[in-house]
Amino acid sequence: MAEATAADVGGAQLEGGLARLWEEHLRALFPDGFRGVDFDGVDLVLLDADVAGLVQRELKGGLDGSAIAYLWHCIADLDKIVPLINEEYCASYFAHLRTMAQVAAAPYVPAAT
Repeated sequence: MAEATAADVGGAQLEGGLARLWEEHLRALFPDGFRGVDFDGVDLVLLDADVAGLVQRELKGGLDGSAIAYLWHCIADLDKIVPLINEEYCASYFAHLRTMAQVAAAPYVPAAT
């Protein structure tokens, strides 16, 4: 799965980049043997579904304050669990999910002053 480029995360290709990442995610199969598995208290199926729902909402018109906060919570969970996954495809799947979540969250990062 492709990782987002700096331009995707920086916003230059944000909408197209997020749509591309979403399409890639839709084609990816959830990792075999990881349904019902959690890492450090994070349920992988629930995390996948939560990020997918938030990304769909962002693509359809944007997120409200509580959804943005929850998206950042999901990103924190992904940051925590991806290094713990020792199966290559599963780690790649959730790293891609994290990239997609980060691109979805990028419009909500305050500009530096």
